Amino acid sequence: MKLGLDIFLERAYKSFEGKRIGLVTNMTGVNQVLVPSIDLFYEHSGVFLTALYAPEHGIRGDAKEGETVKSTTDPYTNLPVFSLYGETKKPTENMLDMVDVLVFDLQDIGARYYTFIYTMAYLMEACQDHGKQFVVLDRPNPISGEALEGNLVEENVRSFVGLLPIPNRHGMTVGELSLLFKYEFGYSCDLTVIQMEGWRRHMYFDDTGLFWVSPSPNTTNIDMTTLYPGTCLFEGTNLSEGRGTTRPFEVVGAPFMDGYKLARAFNEKNVPGILARPTSFIPTYQKYKDDVCNGIQLHIANRYEVNAFKTGVLLLEIVAQLYPNQFEFTQHTNGKYFFDLLAGTKKLKDDIVNGRSTAFFSECNEQLKGFQENREPYLLYK
Repeated sequence: MKLGLDIFLERAYKSFEGKRIGLVTNMTGVNQVLVPSIDLFYEHSGVFLTALYAPEHGIRGDAKEGETVKSTTDPYTNLPVFSLYGETKKPTENMLDMVDVLVFDLQDIGARYYTFIYTMAYLMEACQDHGKQFVVLDRPNPISGEALEGNLVEENVRSFVGLLPIPNRHGMTVGELSLLFKYEFGYSCDLTVIQMEGWRRHMYFDDTGLFWVSPSPNTTNIDMTTLYPGTCLFEGTNLSEGRGTTRPFEVVGAPFMDGYKLARAFNEKNVPGILARPTSFIPTYQKYKDDVCNGIQLHIANRYEVNAFKTGVLLLEIVAQLYPNQFEFTQHTNGKYFFDLLAGTKKLKDDIVNGRSTAFFSECNEQLKGFQENREPYLLYK
């Protein structure tokens, strides 16, 4: 298969020759033999690269989640690097002064919480505001382009982990999302999507033959990305989601829990495609740093049966029932529940505590039917 990056450098660049190009990328912007797109653009005789733009985690991936990324100078090319995760998430007019075209080359992970797709939305808005062209170099959705999971984000809880009304698992590539953003959500910039060749909707990342480069420090492997549309919800609770371990978003635990008891309760539910194993872990940072957490590891038995969102909600429901006096949803610094921002609704907290997830899932199914119809015109691959 060929990535959008390959197609751009082979032939599509000719449409932009002589124009000043800004590249939005990070360590995931590589070709099939792991050469960075920064190097490929900088050394290409037909590409006039003038600036770089860094999303969350930085241009080289050396910033933790939520950590401010500073604007700097790239030591390898001496080009300016403008931060899109610092004082502003939307580039200012001054940040765009030295470019005519912004090229987006980032690997998404297929879940709506991941900030790269909202960086893309803000870039599209800025290009619309300031008369710049926007080009998306398409890359695979690592958890396939078929399955949809979850609910749509409600307007009163939109944030940078859920900016637009898309489901937890959206089943779209970044190129397809950019078309959805433009024609459904009003990000009406001058948009070009450079499609991949050889990618099919059923493919997970390990079907592509490409090397996996982690888009962030806790994005470890295909199992983690498959579970993430559900297990990311743990971030909004007093449970450790495994940050600071070798299995983030695959393990969940807390000092007050009994992993054996939790594993039995979970496995009795016969959750499709998933088995739980009792485990203990000690996070090296974040929640319960240096404390022993008891809990479970989720193991994928059949990824084609997995609904990670339902799995995550069900697991939270079980924990709430087993530990009603210890389990809680944590508040964000601005007074809002971070869980609501992740869940895309204020309703799910109560449904979890009161064991009403089945009714919530029925509502999700109706929302997913509508989203599936809305996204259909923007799907580029079969």
